[in-house]
Amino acid sequence: MTRLVLAVAIVAALAAPNGSQAQGAPGTSSPAADASRLSWMAGHWTGAAGALQMEEVWTDADGGALVGLHKDVATKNGAPRMVSFEFLRVETEGASLVYVAQPGGRPPTRFPLAEIAARRAVFANPSHDFPQRIIYWLDEAGALHARVEGAQNGKPVGEEWSWTRRRD
Repeated sequence: MTRLVLAVAIVAALAAPNGSQAQGAPGTSSPAADASRLSWMAGHWTGAAGALQMEEVWTDADGGALVGLHKDVATKNGAPRMVSFEFLRVETEGASLVYVAQPGGRPPTRFPLAEIAARRAVFANPSHDFPQRIIYWLDEAGALHARVEGAQNGKPVGEEWSWTRRRD
């Protein structure tokens, strides 16, 4: 029953309407791209930051979209416990892409594609409180990185994560 409830929650979150949050700055346009340009993101990625265990999973770009899930697990008093999660997707919008984030399953926030290269993508929504930019890249060693950045209390702030591909 718990798995059914989780599956229904994921489907409901991913099916949320596209216009739920700001679309970025008026008058800006996104570079032309299709989801296959981000095929390097697909996979099951894991990493750690101290006692925090991180997991990020991205589907293939089939159908013009990637669907992702991020989960953080911390161990306290010897018991591992999920401390945060986020539903993610990159979907086609017109001739470009948009990154859609739902931290904690909250309503979606959209970040239109701002830049794209062979193994790097930048999504931006300058009207969002924080972050305003989300950057993903694959390094030469094959590690996936993500960085969020923007202003908080008038000061530039950023946070970065790194994962390696899980080999089952």
